[in-house]
Amino acid sequence: MARYRVMSWRGIPAQVKAEDATGCKVSREMPAWFALEIDRVAMVDGLVGTDAYTEGFAWSKPVDRTGTADDVVDAVIREQAAAFGHPLED
Repeated sequence: MARYRVMSWRGIPAQVKAEDATGCKVSREMPAWFALEIDRVAMVDGLVGTDAYTEGFAWSKPVDRTGTADDVVDAVIREQAAAFGHPLED
């Protein structure tokens, strides 16, 4: 069992981190498209370099999920990518 959280910027996922029962901690950024999309939206909204940009980042509430921290992070990243229309290739 692992517990994970997703950091998002205004609903766009940026990072996933998890910790499992063994104490293993894993953290990975979302694929590059997500950082580019965050920057694109921030630029359109005129938020780059402002406090409002930084304040747009927030962690989700922790969610428990079966698997190791590594497996859970991989699965959540795949699910988030697919939800945004950017499925990852195997």
